[in-house]
Amino acid sequence: MIENKLGPLLALLGSTTRVAVLTGSGISAESGIPTFRGEHGLWRQFRAEPNEGHRTISAWQETFSTFSLITQNIDGLHERAGSRQSIELHGNIWKMRCLQEGTVTECRDVPLPILPPHCPTCGAMLRPHIVWFGEALDRRVLEDAFRRSTACDVMFVVGTSAVVHPAAFLPLAAAEAGAKIVEVNPDPTPLSRAAEKGQFPR
Repeated sequence: MIENKLGPLLALLGSTTRVAVLTGSGISAESGIPTFRGEHGLWRQFRAEPNEGHRTISAWQETFSTFSLITQNIDGLHERAGSRQSIELHGNIWKMRCLQEGTVTECRDVPLPILPPHCPTCGAMLRPHIVWFGEALDRRVLEDAFRRSTACDVMFVVGTSAVVHPAAFLPLAAAEAGAKIVEVNPDPTPLSRAAEKGQFPR
């Protein structure tokens, strides 16, 4: 029974104070945003709402004294669900970055009134605050993600195929530092073996 399988996990969570969560596109699937590698890999709904998964993770901020959320998603749904100070590895589609000053501001205008958009402060062009294919992740963001991953006792890996690097290395770094890995995915991934070592259900 599932209750018996969840027993060890619940006991572990009851005894730990340091939890990290890594999420991928799968957590937003129930919000109407297809996974990038799924059958419908392009967004069909730009005004998707956070789902129970986003809200549960947000609530965990108040549950554990040390909590870190690291997401590969650019949809901003964790933030809309109430998550604070999350690490957005690939940026956020609802934010713009000034090419001159590097400042980041929120922008939810759909469609944009002027193309290309310009910085209201200096007049330089703005670009989406996301990591395009072929671009490197922000070094400081990535270092922070690894630091938090190696500092947790338990890492949940939710809705990610675990094939996009360097994000896929984060749970492995956590496991090497002694953390238990709990995978929440419908199908096995390259991380499944690390999760099985923790003897918790996927």
